[in-house]
Amino acid sequence: MSTKSYSGYLTVDDSKALHYVFVESKADPANDPVVIWYNGGPGCSSLLGFFQENGPWVIGADANDTIWENDHSWNNNANMLYIEQPAGVGYSIANLTNDKSTNDMRSSGEALTAILAWYAKFPEYLPNELFVSGESYGGVYVPYTAW
Repeated sequence: MSTKSYSGYLTVDDSKALHYVFVESKADPANDPVVIWYNGGPGCSSLLGFFQENGPWVIGADANDTIWENDHSWNNNANMLYIEQPAGVGYSIANLTNDKSTNDMRSSGEALTAILAWYAKFPEYLPNELFVSGESYGGVYVPYTAW
């Protein structure tokens, strides 16, 4: 079953933009929850989760590096938002010339700014339940972002 997907950037400030991939639910996008997914590291792209774990496609699990549909994708029943953070990870942008420092609190503020920018692009999902999830160091991103 086909579904809509989007990819782009969520501006955090003048020097940072977080890359995202959004895949609508196959079941009922207008009413299914929005689930944010973070891979951790820090420094591990959330595209790992998208292409190897819970996303709609799986890449390279055979000798031919083929791509096939993931029958167990979380977007079977949820709208999935994959965000690559902190800025500079994956396709996210960090044009830092002076202040290259970061920490979990700063990253969580940037994540909130990115999420609000995403809702500005997709306001139709504001009424849907929101869940924040992840793995590895995403287990730090999740509570900081929720807080």
